[in-house]
Amino acid sequence: MKASIALTAAAALAAKASAACFSQRLGYPCCSGNEVVYTDNDGKWGVENGNWCGIADTPAQATCWSLSQGYPCCSSSNAEVWYTDASGKWGVENGDWCGIPTGSTGGSTGGGNVTPSNEQYTISGNPFKGVEFYINPYYVEEVDGAIAQMSDSSLIAKAEKMKTYSNAIWLDTIKNMQSWLESNLQGAQSQHQSSGKDILTVFVVYDLPGRDCHALASNGELLANDGDLARYKSEYIDVIEGHLKTYKSQPVVLIVEPDSLANLVTNLESTPACADSEKYYLEGHAYLIKKLGVLPHVAMYLDIGHAFWLGWDDNREKAGKVYAKVINSGAPGNVRGFTDNVSNYTPWEDPTLSRGPDTEWNPCPDEKRYLEAISKDFKSASIKSVYFVSDSSRNGKKVDRKHPGEWCNQTGVGVGARPQASPVSGMDYLDAFYWIKPLGESDGTSDESAARFDGYCGHETAMKPAPEAGQWFQKHFEQGIKNANPPL
Repeated sequence: MKASIALTAAAALAAKASAACFSQRLGYPCCSGNEVVYTDNDGKWGVENGNWCGIADTPAQATCWSLSQGYPCCSSSNAEVWYTDASGKWGVENGDWCGIPTGSTGGSTGGGNVTPSNEQYTISGNPFKGVEFYINPYYVEEVDGAIAQMSDSSLIAKAEKMKTYSNAIWLDTIKNMQSWLESNLQGAQSQHQSSGKDILTVFVVYDLPGRDCHALASNGELLANDGDLARYKSEYIDVIEGHLKTYKSQPVVLIVEPDSLANLVTNLESTPACADSEKYYLEGHAYLIKKLGVLPHVAMYLDIGHAFWLGWDDNREKAGKVYAKVINSGAPGNVRGFTDNVSNYTPWEDPTLSRGPDTEWNPCPDEKRYLEAISKDFKSASIKSVYFVSDSSRNGKKVDRKHPGEWCNQTGVGVGARPQASPVSGMDYLDAFYWIKPLGESDGTSDESAARFDGYCGHETAMKPAPEAGQWFQKHFEQGIKNANPPL
């Protein structure tokens, strides 16, 4: 029997970049290199092509049961299983059969994805508390690419530390959602199976029709029309719902449509594109809250801009009405709370600022005072669940901007507080500091001839030259890790 399938097995193995390794039984390929990014009970993990891969473990013991039958031992005790008989489990290496040592759990018969668990995780309270944060493999690969361009050993050491912290995974197009959602849900489940800990993954839902209506740098693929709203529902939200229902054993946080609802608070009258998008923002939110807000392992946070957007008294009061209406429209879906400072630079605390001409009489000139104020306003607006996740990825150092409304690739940037649950004593409504915008990914291009050029990216304190939004910006990343507060 073994002889009849040996050619098939050998041909399949010829396509593999390396020998069999432990990760294949978990649905991940073997690494072609040996740089270790993460270690758990299964073994050592690397990242290649934006995905996790297993680093082959030490060779199997020198003797095993197959030697008596004239076949060598497999090089890995967790080699992929190609055939099982009364003698034991067989693998294939170098076009020949090998015996997998007794006691091995073996691999899957042909690889494949992680099998979803039937267990149902239920979030109770703060979803960031009591869990391990998932490491974004795509960002790890981006940072590895950045390190390859560095020669300063101290800077390299700081960059290496960046790979150990969690940040959000942006589902900013239908294609990227299809590529990144399920694969990272599988990664979290695999990490859970290896460590026994609950693994929290954070995704940014970001593809509304007419997205980012008051800016040009990050406009999306879907336009503000009925046809694209239908696509948003069927090709984007419905697909997200399907994957989340399948992978239900681990907690998930969704950061929902940054900048969208804040634009409805302040920019409907001044920006025609926002007036055109209002219907689609409202319908899109109602739909996704109904669909995703009923899943017990999912917690959603709606974006509320930042202190220098909605911090003024009249803006906060109006925001309470807008957000209450949106949340009620999504019943019976639930919203855990709100997220602030996404992709922005406003410090958590800035004692040098107060309400006065320098802040345009804003009573909330930093994120801490903003959340203290808006939490009261939202409760007064009868919003039942008022908790916050504050983006601390780029606000560790006060940037060079001359006006607090500057938002594009600001010079003087520094990575801020590390991702952490319940980080501030006395603020039980602050669920977490978390890195939502990955440091190093551009806010927008400085090329004035580009279709998505936004004037803010050409301002004096915007670092230049800058690539398109979302593309890697090496100089900005290096400055951010140099200025990290606390230091890396």
